[in-house]
Amino acid sequence: MSVSLSLDDLGQRICIIGPSNSGKSTLAKAIGRKKSLPLVHLDQLHHQPSSQWVPRKAEDFLRLHEEAVGEENWVMEGNYAKCIHPRLARATGLILLDISRSTALCRYIIRCYSSKPRIGGIGIQTESISWVMMKHILYHSPRNHLRYRALFEQSTLPKLMLSTPRAVNTYYKEWKLNE
Repeated sequence: MSVSLSLDDLGQRICIIGPSNSGKSTLAKAIGRKKSLPLVHLDQLHHQPSSQWVPRKAEDFLRLHEEAVGEENWVMEGNYAKCIHPRLARATGLILLDISRSTALCRYIIRCYSSKPRIGGIGIQTESISWVMMKHILYHSPRNHLRYRALFEQSTLPKLMLSTPRAVNTYYKEWKLNE
């Protein structure tokens, strides 16, 4: 596979979207480190720290989101459809991780049994398997896939859709994100 989009083509405000457990946080961290960009995990803005995923008040989240989006440079990962349009309006590049439900589900289960802290997490040492999250991955993500793809297709930004772990790994190598 030949890489057709360089990391520099995506600019200094890169938005990464995709289903839960698709690798958004890990990719954002690698890009942020490579390009020296501030890293924004939307889950950390949306949820109270160390809270077992308790959301902040909507107005607090939207204020934090607006402040982050207004910064000059960033790599921002997460979805949160209620505020995605202002984010895309400021972004200079877009990456859609469009992986399968089965891959997302496997990653979620592995993450719950891992002793490593979750990249982009909210300060919880370990996560337990949640039926709510499994239901989200299996039943809500397919509808979200369609929404993400539509946003991707409509976007005029430099953009990249990665649909398999192999495709993601190809870009990690080509962009030298593991260095």
